[in-house]
Amino acid sequence: MYLTDIISKSEEKYLSSIEAFFIRKWGDTKLWSHDLSHHRRVWNYAKELLQYTGIPDGKFVEKLLIACYLHDLGMTVDREEIHGIHSKKFCELFLEEKNINPADYADLFDAIENHDNKDYTHKPTANRLLQILSIADDLDAFGYTGILRYADIYLERGVSMSDLGRQVIENSSKRFINFEKTFSEFPELVEKHRKRFSILKIFYSSFDREN
Repeated sequence: MYLTDIISKSEEKYLSSIEAFFIRKWGDTKLWSHDLSHHRRVWNYAKELLQYTGIPDGKFVEKLLIACYLHDLGMTVDREEIHGIHSKKFCELFLEEKNINPADYADLFDAIENHDNKDYTHKPTANRLLQILSIADDLDAFGYTGILRYADIYLERGVSMSDLGRQVIENSSKRFINFEKTFSEFPELVEKHRKRFSILKIFYSSFDREN
């Protein structure tokens, strides 16, 4: 079965219900950088990455879709980097509502809980779901969208204006280096997103100099 068919079947099965679940649990949370639109973009980046990595099976794609849509839902509880543990609880609740046995979803729970570890301390092959989710999430931090997203969440976390540029550059550089290393076999993909990373870095380098 072609990748596009597997993705279509996964979306047909989960997309409507998981977006409804997200909207219900997100409620009136005011954090546009991590709202539903962010999760939709992460899923689109994940689909792009799958074109290069391939997939083990259809179940993997279903898990990845769920991970992409629920990984930051814990921001409704905690805006800090540890929000993944709360997102995992929302994922458990979603599976429960869908009458899905969680026994075979340990890799999904691990991916959601640890996706914001930007020191990338997990072994690359330990959890492939985590690897793709984390990088898809990273790709949404670049470009013009990334400029605004970083400002929104970092200022929410209390980062000062004088430290904002430096911290964004440090964090985003780790993200890009990990992406570049992981997808080094696909230079056209790396160069595509290098341009988006450069947009972010140039902006915050100039911002940092002014502050």
